[in-house]
Order: sequence, then structure tokens, then C-alpha cells
Amino acid sequence: MKLVTFKNKNEETRIGWLKDDGVVDMQATDSRLPNDMLSFIDEHEVYFKIIKDNNLEDTPPQYQLSEVQLLAPLPNPRSVRDYIGFEQHMLNASKSFGHSVGEAWYEMPIFYFTNHHAIYGPNDDIKRPEKEIRMDLELEIAVVLGKKGKDIKAENADDHIFGYTVFNDWTARFIQKKEMTVPLGPHKGKDFANAFGPCIVTKDEFEQYRCSISRASHPEHLAMPLTTGDRFDVKMTAKINDALICEGNYKTVYWTFPQMIERASENNVTLMPGDILGSGTVGWGCLVENNFSVHRPIEPGDVVELEIEGIGVLRNKVI
Repeated sequence: MKLVTFKNKNEETRIGWLKDDGVVDMQATDSRLPNDMLSFIDEHEVYFKIIKDNNLEDTPPQYQLSEVQLLAPLPNPRSVRDYIGFEQHMLNASKSFGHSVGEAWYEMPIFYFTNHHAIYGPNDDIKRPEKEIRMDLELEIAVVLGKKGKDIKAENADDHIFGYTVFNDWTARFIQKKEMTVPLGPHKGKDFANAFGPCIVTKDEFEQYRCSISRASHPEHLAMPLTTGDRFDVKMTAKINDALICEGNYKTVYWTFPQMIERASENNVTLMPGDILGSGTVGWGCLVENNFSVHRPIEPGDVVELEIEGIGVLRNKVI
């Protein structure tokens, strides 16, 4: 299923799922179902059973897509961690910032906590931070957790995944470059906007893209800690004002979501349903990797579109 949060014609916030060219209103279909995404995720096994047992997936949509406004599919995540999962991005960005990749990056998946209150959805306007002159996009896929747990091993982590969505980790590079001279990680440069959408694709629907890769087919990643079948073969693209900026694929990731879940939950740390983990930017998936040579920094009036195969398009205008 492709789950969404939306506003209907009466400006009421609802949840449901995409069907054909329309949206099924979840609670209008069955009053036993909730009307907010976090509640649905918390008890999703119960609610999916109601949907399956009553053949609700066959419900005709109550709205056409043109009649609703899609919002961030999970407007109130409990937390958002963002990783640096792609080696190519790490190499490119490090070069742009004038330093080398630290050895620790190859030893563990590295993350930071970002602002889980600065959540935006498809077609939301994104305000450029004041005095920012090097605003950047970041093309990522994110995983939404659906099960509580701590000290989760990578081999068991798939049980904790609810679904996947597109993630734009908006970045103020001018601010970021100065503040990261202090070795504490990103701060205000990452604080202003995190965009997700247009939907959450449930884990079962995304299984069709699962794939394995071998070191023989990727000799450039000889140190890659591969686990059989832990990647997805999905195309990832970024556009600014309809101009193609990046084409990538999630299967090139170095650190996978199961490895990220293990890292986040170790040392007795409890992960919760509704927590979000970002993959990090796919290689060449932001402007700083090319030192803004493929496109100038993002300015007010620019329209950014991120698309991931099997999920959809996340579109935002900068103001």
C-alpha cells in the first residue's frame, strides 16, 4: 500500500491510501481505523488485519488526487536520524569541504539527529534561511520504523521496518561549512527543513525491488560490508526547474537500513514506531558534490523534484 496523509475538500486532515488516480479515506471506509498516521503505525498489525479481513483494499477512492492536498505522510515522527550511507557521496562531499574521509566511516554507519519538528510534505514551500547563499538539496530514501526495540541485530532489523518514503534533507551549506569547523557535526545548517513524501510505501509492497549485489560486480567497493539481499534496485533522480541534476540507485548504498537500525539501537537505546532513519544522500545527489558546478545554489523561486522508483515524486518550491 501507498499510505498518505492529506487534506480533503473541507480542509480536514485525514489519512488513507492511494488507489488508481485517487485517495481512499481510511476512517471513512471503516470507523475502526484511525485518522492519524502515527496511531496507524503504532498498531499497524491490528489495522492491516482489519483492512485485509474486510477486503478494504478494493474500496473505490472517495477523492481524486486533484481534489486533495497531500501532506507529509508522517507529519509528526517521534525522531529523525540521518545517516551518511553512500560512499560516493562521502568521497565527493569530503573533497568539496577540503578534507578526507575518516577511517571511522568505514567501521560503522554514522548519523546525526535532525529536527523532527521541521517536517514538510509534497508541494510545501521551503523558506531559504536568512543570509544563506549556498542552499542545497539532498536526494535520500528514508525508512519508517513500525516496531519498538533495542539492541536490534541487523539480521532481525527487517521486522522493525514499516515502510519507505522519499526524503529531501535540505541543507544550508554556507551556514554548515562555518559551523562544522567545530567537530560537533551539523547544526543550524540542517535545522530548518526536512521534506518527506509523497507517501509511505509499506514494506511488503517494496519487496519487489529487493536485490543482491556482489563485490565482483562492484570492484570499487571492495570493503563494502555486503549482506545478501539487503538492498533495493530503485532509480533515484533529482531535478531543479525540470533540469536533471542527478541519477542514482539505492543499490549502490554502502551501509544498509538493517545495519543503520542495529547501530541506532545498540547500547540499550530504544527505537520506537514512527522513528525515521534517512539513508544519506545517494552519490552525486546534492550540488555540493560538484561544488555547485552542475547548478548554482538553490534560490527562491526554484522548484526541486526528487523521485524514487516505486515511491513517487516529492516536489517543493523554495521561497
